[in-house]
Amino acid sequence: MIDLTIDRDRRQRAIARARERNIIIPTFAQMKNPALIPDRIKKELSTIGLWDVHPRNLFRITWHNQPVPYGGGFGNVNWIEFPSSLTGVPARIIALVGKWFPTGAHKVGAAFGCLVPRLVTGQFDPTTQKAVWPSTGNFCRGGAYDSALLATTSIAILPEGMSRERFEWLSKIAGEVIATPGSESNVKEIFDKCWELRRSGEDLMIFNQFEEFGNYLWHYEVTGHAMEEVLKQVMGPKDEYRGMTSATGSAGTIAFGDYMKQLFPASKIAASEALQCPTLLENGFGSHRIEGIGDKHVPWIHNVKNTDLVVAIDDQAVVNIARLFNEPVGRAYLVRQGVPEELVSRLDLLGFSGISNVLTAIKMARYYEMDEHDIVLTVLTDSMELYASRLVEMHNEFGEYTTTDAAADFARYLHGQSTDNMLELSYTDRRRVHNLKYFTWVEQQGRTYEEIMAQWYDRDYWTSFQKQTETIDELIESFNREVGLL
Repeated sequence: MIDLTIDRDRRQRAIARARERNIIIPTFAQMKNPALIPDRIKKELSTIGLWDVHPRNLFRITWHNQPVPYGGGFGNVNWIEFPSSLTGVPARIIALVGKWFPTGAHKVGAAFGCLVPRLVTGQFDPTTQKAVWPSTGNFCRGGAYDSALLATTSIAILPEGMSRERFEWLSKIAGEVIATPGSESNVKEIFDKCWELRRSGEDLMIFNQFEEFGNYLWHYEVTGHAMEEVLKQVMGPKDEYRGMTSATGSAGTIAFGDYMKQLFPASKIAASEALQCPTLLENGFGSHRIEGIGDKHVPWIHNVKNTDLVVAIDDQAVVNIARLFNEPVGRAYLVRQGVPEELVSRLDLLGFSGISNVLTAIKMARYYEMDEHDIVLTVLTDSMELYASRLVEMHNEFGEYTTTDAAADFARYLHGQSTDNMLELSYTDRRRVHNLKYFTWVEQQGRTYEEIMAQWYDRDYWTSFQKQTETIDELIESFNREVGLL
């Protein structure tokens, strides 16, 4: 269970801070269904930019934002379907679009799920404590942004090798930015920095996305319901929902698969990782270039027992497809191959991890021999807006992107995707992957043997906290009433 114990003195200080800074906090119910948001708040949002550091943008932590950069309201869930002319498989591959969250990535939701329960219970005191956000990219951006909206000082931690755009933006939002050694593959160095901060004596609360069940809960509840809503829009009488794909990352996003599997028990959950660091597939290690998906450990909040398939994606495929999707020559080639021009114009909605998720869906569709009535769901966690510098770097390193390059990448990395580097998990395979948690979380991070065993054997472990959203919403509503701004 997520600890919702109330500290009354700290809670009163948090209420006073919220009243002073004009802060109203949305509920999970409002993030799932923005029709529940008061009209007065919607009117305020009509004059606020999507990325503005304004407390009302807390209400834009939803998949339902109107896809405009300024003054937008709410509508249907933002999603995109990839036709077989692009994917090379007949299955319907559909992805939620993360670009239209504040910060341009859905991690603001995961960070909200971690911070807000602590804030409204008084466990976190925004007047004295700093919120620490360890991450390989977007989570610390989301955490720093949420902290700014909630009048809290933040410390962002991310590897020094991440994209320039991330550091430039964080320098303006976070109270402090700490760059740890390495790149996407160096998660342990982030954990080591957290222990260093804990020992510093400073009044901090560390929100480690890899072990925070608020991260899991936000995606289970909010992303899960968004996926269900999309299915209701797109499913025909002969269609069947077959499953979802997500990089394991922090194991937040993949939690929507647990929600969907409760609705569709025969559906599959496919977890993906980089081929250059095949931790789940081969107990392996290495480094890779698919920013934002983490590696070399199994997140504490990954419900491995519910995972059906492991897929490894070649990072070379991801970076080459990023050029194919965004270089003018690549886009022109796709149109000539019959990919609808309207879709081609929107392919910048896929960042590196989004490309990886779609490739995983293609491999999953091939493996299970899916046809045109089969639906696979996935997520575009961010967009190429956060990777523009990477395109410049590739241009400088490899030169102009040519029609020959586009033809090769299209044939090899899209229509040529095969079922290699995949494993359908047996019971013992799942247990093997779950057991890998021991070396990170029990030996290094202070979790207990009893809890790692409970994750595997306790029938209620993964379902008990899934039911806490109503209680959290009641706490948020009570907090807002005492703040007195509604």
